[in-house]
Amino acid sequence: MDLRQLNALLAVADQGSFTAAADALATVQSNVSAHIARLEREIGSVLVDRSTGQLTEEGEAVAARARRVSVELEAVLGDLAALRDEVAGTVRIGMVGTTARWLAPHLLETAAARHPKLHLVVVDGISTSLEPQLATGQLDLAVVNPPAPSADLSFTPLFDEDLVLVVPADDPLATRGPLELAELAGLELLLPLPGTSFRDELDQAARPRGITLTPRAELDGVRLIASLTFDGYGPAILPATAVPEYLRQEWRLVQVSGIPRRRIGVAQRSRGLPSAPARALLAILHDVVTEADNTPDELHVVPDLLPGR
Repeated sequence: MDLRQLNALLAVADQGSFTAAADALATVQSNVSAHIARLEREIGSVLVDRSTGQLTEEGEAVAARARRVSVELEAVLGDLAALRDEVAGTVRIGMVGTTARWLAPHLLETAAARHPKLHLVVVDGISTSLEPQLATGQLDLAVVNPPAPSADLSFTPLFDEDLVLVVPADDPLATRGPLELAELAGLELLLPLPGTSFRDELDQAARPRGITLTPRAELDGVRLIASLTFDGYGPAILPATAVPEYLRQEWRLVQVSGIPRRRIGVAQRSRGLPSAPARALLAILHDVVTEADNTPDELHVVPDLLPGR
């Protein structure tokens, strides 16, 4: 078993066929086929279904380990560069979409200034799609909502974020102080789909008060809801970071008493030592979040992160 064989298997897993895997590896299909065949002979199992190009159950198990091997090899290179007082290498970080809109520009700017040879790959997604990628080694870090308790992932809180009612600046509600949740009864809102974690949070806040939120439409995805709100299709309850700074003259973020804040933190794999580039990005992430000039008023840094605590 060698690295070329493992890389060939991962390329087939990621690309879905031997031909596409060969293109991704800048080689010919016969080389990919030969590496996979040798790996299968050594292991004694069929790893790729030749009729579909998909990995078998055994192939998925081997690929999961191969990803960890690949991550550790990248970490070796990053750690060696750090010994030369040079942070260099790639860090793949996932972020929930609304947070990424605010956080990613600050991370990119600070990382470029502090570590010019640090290459960032930012993956946009929801927490439930990013967590498996983190666990399997496709991501090094993920900025997400708290994951379900797991031996595979650790979670460090970064900040709590207000969930706010977003309305046009000329809406009568825009000039009001904090609203009571009961004042939203009967107001048609763009709401998340029932059964999603965000919708569950809103319904759990409303239910004890005898309130049922009224949907104008129910939509899959916070960014889609935000986009439709900004296009004038109706008000919505959104994380504050869903409203970028350049839109805040046209739109108002109205506080609503009774809606809990959303917690955001950084998740990483529990096992193994993060690479030097990943550790450098964690330090940058901490500095960006705790820098008051970077942080919108609706974000509340977890006290333990603040300097001097």
